[in-house]
Amino acid sequence: MASISHIQRDWPQDADAILSANNQRPPMSLRVNGQQFSREAYLAELMATNITAIADPISPSGLRLTSPTQVSQLPAFHTGGVSVQDTAAQLAAGLLDPQPGDRVLDACAAPGGKTMHLLEYEPDIAELVALDIDETRLKKVNENLQRLGKTDKTRLLTGDASKPDMWWDQKAFNRILLDAPCSALGVIRRHPDIKRLRQADDIPALATRQAQLLKAMWPLLAKGGYMLYATCSVMKIENEYCIEAFIRQTEDAHPVTIPATWGRASGHGRQILPGESDMDGFFYALIQKASE
Repeated sequence: MASISHIQRDWPQDADAILSANNQRPPMSLRVNGQQFSREAYLAELMATNITAIADPISPSGLRLTSPTQVSQLPAFHTGGVSVQDTAAQLAAGLLDPQPGDRVLDACAAPGGKTMHLLEYEPDIAELVALDIDETRLKKVNENLQRLGKTDKTRLLTGDASKPDMWWDQKAFNRILLDAPCSALGVIRRHPDIKRLRQADDIPALATRQAQLLKAMWPLLAKGGYMLYATCSVMKIENEYCIEAFIRQTEDAHPVTIPATWGRASGHGRQILPGESDMDGFFYALIQKASE
């Protein structure tokens, strides 16, 4: 695995734990749609069907099943009452914190789990634009929105986030979620093929792409607006160092401290390492554009 040396370099004190966590079976985590159920009410629904779960200690809308089950067995799954999503990914909507009337961009949106969560979190946003470069994968976003029954405020666009001139309508966004393409070294336990497929030279190429995306997305953000940068990587070149460079080069970009007990501070963001609180590896950084 070409990435072992990268992990050992970036996380010398944690490398053994990361590599061990990558070989463990992850839990099946659920996100309850608060527009349909309270978490407690959905727990009762699960109990009525003899499915046992516990409340997630990190995500206020999260549950963890004691053993995996087919989604067809989950009450209200097909009507959007619940979705399967790791706890770490569930943190995005609350961190971006869209407000009523906001125009929101979910860049690199497929398969749409975070798109759905943003609509569940704030149903009174003005519009949510879900963008993805892959038209086939964007169909999965549409399937998820159909399941949720929330298509009236959502616009799906096929386009390259690094080339907004090809698709942007020149109307600023109040919130942008940039879930950037990454090495995915934080989710190896879910996708073990990454061990075989990921090559050492992939990582600097991805870091270059991430920097391009940050630079391209920034002009689309309204003054005073917020951008949430996210990856499912543990590599500092994709996360901490990428954001540090962007902040340094962008005069009106101001990092926002994320007050949290999960993960650990990593530069201007927070890093979750694989297996911490039984979550996938994830990185988040919140950036505000200056009002003036």
